Amino acid sequence: MCYNVLDRLVRERNLGEKVAYYWEGNSPDHHMAITYRQLLSQVCRCANVLKQMGVKKGDRVSIYLPMIPELVYTMLACARIGAVHSIVVRSMINYYFSLILEKQTNRFYYELVKEMVQKTSWDPDCDVWWDEVMRDSPEECEPEWLDTEDPLFILYTSGSTGKPKGVLHTVGGYLLYTSLTFKYVFDHHHDDVYWCTADIGWITGHSYITYGPLANGATSVLFEGIPVHPHIGRFWEIIEKYKVTKFYTAPTAIRLLMKYGREPLQKYDLSSLRILGTVGEPINPEAWEWYHDAVGQGRCPVVDTYWQTETVSAQNIQERFNESYLTLNPHLMFQTFPFFGVEPTILNEHGEELEGEGEGYLVFRRPWPGIMRTVYRNHERFEKTYFKKFPGFYVTGDGCRRDKDGYYWITGRIDDMLNVSGHLMSTAEVEAALTEHPALAEAAVVSRPHKVKGECLYCFVTLKDSREFNHKLVEELKRLVREKIGPIATPDFIQNAPVLPKTRSGKIMRRILRQIARNEKDLGDLSTLADPKVVEELFSKRCEAAA
Repeated sequence: MCYNVLDRLVRERNLGEKVAYYWEGNSPDHHMAITYRQLLSQVCRCANVLKQMGVKKGDRVSIYLPMIPELVYTMLACARIGAVHSIVVRSMINYYFSLILEKQTNRFYYELVKEMVQKTSWDPDCDVWWDEVMRDSPEECEPEWLDTEDPLFILYTSGSTGKPKGVLHTVGGYLLYTSLTFKYVFDHHHDDVYWCTADIGWITGHSYITYGPLANGATSVLFEGIPVHPHIGRFWEIIEKYKVTKFYTAPTAIRLLMKYGREPLQKYDLSSLRILGTVGEPINPEAWEWYHDAVGQGRCPVVDTYWQTETVSAQNIQERFNESYLTLNPHLMFQTFPFFGVEPTILNEHGEELEGEGEGYLVFRRPWPGIMRTVYRNHERFEKTYFKKFPGFYVTGDGCRRDKDGYYWITGRIDDMLNVSGHLMSTAEVEAALTEHPALAEAAVVSRPHKVKGECLYCFVTLKDSREFNHKLVEELKRLVREKIGPIATPDFIQNAPVLPKTRSGKIMRRILRQIARNEKDLGDLSTLADPKVVEELFSKRCEAAA
């Protein structure tokens, strides 16, 4: 992998002096250009440091770093020596069987890592500073040659049981598929400047900041900051500064920037843009129109990509939406044709294939090179999660409708999952965090539409006897979820629910809770509820605004 994305380009294609990354820090004063030759040098140095520390082929290395060049250096250094990298977020680190946590030279970042992950003091016997170990490390390091099916990385994603799944991807298939999809989905050309705004800690960053662009010898923007700091035109400023041609971001960011109108865009020259992309969640028609008309100035195709951590890369080829996108059904997103080699089909509840127009479960007939190989150390869970419901098919967990023209429309998750700002998480994961609070007897979490995030978390909590529901408790619960899972999972709404709506068998009726959260009074059939009067009480206590 590392040879193909670095050595081959520098030594065989003479791209050593081409810029691999324009790094733009959180502050506009912090920036640098990194050529392919410089990137290769830093990766080799880091690889030698890891080897000196005893890391070898097959070992697992956890990386906890912000969006800085050292993150790319470290993940590629792992790939170079055959170590399996796992870029982590806080709630998942306890599931990792890893050897080393790299620390960046900036002490702020180290203190953050220490506080959030380790909570221990500096240990001179094992802790090292990046600058010190890299200073004298050799710039040459022969790559470890691997089998195509050797593991490349493990990336953890939420599971319906609440415990993250370690999605394992391998070298050959991942290299081929990310390289291919980057080239064709984004119509890559040698003189492009490509910018994916995702975090490398998620699969989008793995595929479309690191491996896919580098495999094609692309020039990318690596951005540490956020869209509105230090001003609301930061995205547009960066596009003008580097003359970005391909821009790939999330609908959440688009909706956030829409709030400020078109005036901030008019201060910058966006004429370099040729293709716009979206990823991570459905894009609503209003956001799509603004993205296309205001950002793309009515001339840039919008590539709305659909894929999963498990499936590695964009699985669609798609033309710019026509008028039917907005008139046919404004609530269904991701109108798309499948990418080369991807064979989707739609099944009904009984596992029967639907022909022509229809709506049901989105599944795939056959694997492709980039699809996951297993759940790390739990192949039984891999089989159960993705293949048990409909034997012979890969089950995506998403619903889908196919129209008369053959377009596939992704309609959303079919299980109890939430998509908040493009990050998928299970209700069980959030509920498990909430119920760790000593005041709670039970919790149920559902989604509620949010103008910026797409979806937000609406939590129903049942207190233990004698416990009081108040503002202090709400803040404690939010802080608990934030600490256990991360800022992205912080609930927007927490409602007191003395009793939850349950069937006679004790199953929580989440459909009812979702309708209460959205203030939908037409609840349909309530005959299976053990106590229908519970619904009226919950409506009287619902949250109109975030607590």
